[in-house]
Amino acid sequence: QVQLVESGGGLVQPGVSLRLSCSASGTIFSIYIMGWYRQAPGKQRELVARITSGGSTTYADSVKGRFTISRDNAKNTVYLQMNSLKPEDTAVYYCNQDRGRYEYWGQGTQVIVSS
Repeated sequence: QVQLVESGGGLVQPGVSLRLSCSASGTIFSIYIMGWYRQAPGKQRELVARITSGGSTTYADSVKGRFTISRDNAKNTVYLQMNSLKPEDTAVYYCNQDRGRYEYWGQGTQVIVSS
């Protein structure tokens, strides 16, 4: 059974950094696209960043230059380094494994950015 478990969220002030981690088990991790999504209250879930098996990355315009996605295939883990956090980054962040027809999701980790 595929499991994705996120960690690293919390309540922080604007300008602070956080690093989210997503640990995968029960999957051949290295061959799949991994992504981070977020959903703010009352808003649609949106793609934040994704990374291919070869290391190519894509970012939402709202986080470009501030967030960095990376993966460590030896550890079956994908990371989201979030710098210069803004209140509008407040959301539940979800880890995703994209298999095309099938997708797997983590339980989400809450990030609140507030003074």
